[in-house]
Amino acid sequence: MIIVGTIFLTILASLTIWIFIAGPKLPAETDAIIDEVLNNELPELFTGKTGVVTSDGLDIWYENISPEGQSKGTVLLNIGMGASALDWPPKFVREFVDSGYQVIRYDQRGTGMSDWVADWDNKNPYSLVDMAGDAVAVLDALQINEAHIVGLSMGGMIAQEIAINHPDRVTTLTLMLTTGHAIDPELPGLTSRYFFSSMVKGIPLLKYRIAGGEKNLIKGRIAKTISGLGYDVDIKEIAEVALYDLRKRKGFNMMVLFQHRRAVEISPSRYDKLKTIEIPTLVIHGTDDRFMPIEHGKKLVELIPNAKGLWIDGMGHVFPVPDMDTLIKNIVSHFEGLS
Repeated sequence: MIIVGTIFLTILASLTIWIFIAGPKLPAETDAIIDEVLNNELPELFTGKTGVVTSDGLDIWYENISPEGQSKGTVLLNIGMGASALDWPPKFVREFVDSGYQVIRYDQRGTGMSDWVADWDNKNPYSLVDMAGDAVAVLDALQINEAHIVGLSMGGMIAQEIAINHPDRVTTLTLMLTTGHAIDPELPGLTSRYFFSSMVKGIPLLKYRIAGGEKNLIKGRIAKTISGLGYDVDIKEIAEVALYDLRKRKGFNMMVLFQHRRAVEISPSRYDKLKTIEIPTLVIHGTDDRFMPIEHGKKLVELIPNAKGLWIDGMGHVFPVPDMDTLIKNIVSHFEGLS
């Protein structure tokens, strides 16, 4: 028993040391930038008109940003699993507005300022169809008949459900890093090796949560971003977003990851229904996406009659992408029927 206890304590000590020394090394200027953000007034990250609509008994928070002059149309952004409206890169939102479009982004149920589902039941969970209903409820509240629907990852699955069940509400469809059937046995999926390596990669980031406090939580968000996108990131912008989330919103809901994942799991294949979509569709996927391999994107192009594919070399399951300018230009061209 003494030997077993000694081995356990040794392993625990080694794991603790590893957690605190592993992970991406933060740039030398990180502390100074965070201190600057902490000591100055936070910029307002939501500059549009905000509101709340009730959908399926839940309050869904949204922001509506209008362009200067007459609008060319409306863009509805649907974010990925566990993410809120705050997770859309500011540049991505700003470029659409500057291009003359009204932009709507919203907090998915369980995230941000929308209701967090406390009485969620794993045996009777909400589905992607329910979540698509939240998006349509936002359009209804704003009296918008149709919009360019943009979806990222799980948000792309929700966008498909909107197009399938409410085709008259969709001007164009843009599907990024997503799939028509997450657990298609005939397509490569999330491998156990990749899943395990992703989990291991995330363990060292726990040190920032363990240490606690605003500065460490901001460091954790910066480290997480660097681990996914590399070092070519705007540290100040990340710090401002992280602090805004801590001080002016409700922070991150850990349980929503299980709820959103379950919504994906219980949703059946959309393959047959996708064949009926007549909406102009742009499918965007990275060639190095190991979470949702590019075969899923190519399958969407194969199934949707008016779909075109944009394959980005070397890009994984990450957002923002390295060349945001080109990506946004392609999406705007799609809106305008030029792609």
